[in-house]
Amino acid sequence: MPDKSTTSKPAAPKPVTPAAESQEPQTAPATETLSALRKIYPIVKYGDPILEKSTSVVKEFGAELEQLTEDMFASMYAAQGVGLAAPQIGMRLRVAVIDVTAGKNPEAKIVLVNPEVVHYEGEKREEEGCLSIPGFRGYVVRPQFVTVKAQNAKGEPFEIRGEDLLARAFCHEIDHLNGILFIQHLSMLKRDLIKRKIKKMRKLGEW
Repeated sequence: MPDKSTTSKPAAPKPVTPAAESQEPQTAPATETLSALRKIYPIVKYGDPILEKSTSVVKEFGAELEQLTEDMFASMYAAQGVGLAAPQIGMRLRVAVIDVTAGKNPEAKIVLVNPEVVHYEGEKREEEGCLSIPGFRGYVVRPQFVTVKAQNAKGEPFEIRGEDLLARAFCHEIDHLNGILFIQHLSMLKRDLIKRKIKKMRKLGEW
């Protein structure tokens, strides 16, 4: 799920230039150094069958899964998103990561393993997009409040409640884990229009 405050296409990373006034080598902050060590996965685009298949329940937890989720966060930030599901990096696992602050607040990072919505209420119609369908957006009705039951990367169970954008992100990413894309919530006319445009872009080598 892309960050609403940015364009749908990921921006190219800015080059790092040394300070002109100082001749001493610049030391990158620890967080940037850790980020540089993460694997950045390419985002799978609409048309790849994996995006419309349900995912497998995760049964093994530990360091490998924790590393995968951190790589997913790094990939999500690189694509300027606020949510990313495992199928979007080519993995049929019930794993998703969310950070509605787009990296501004480390405490806002949420890992969802084997998540399911256990309660929802209210309705809100907002514009929505998807990292796997870049350049296209549409208005989708989602619950205003959502409670999700899930596990973290260590296998520990928890429940979390989200409102507005967070609730939308929960629903969007869990949809991905069930093989559902946001365009399936649009009208048939709008959905077909998007599909035709993507088909034309694919023929031109632009997708």
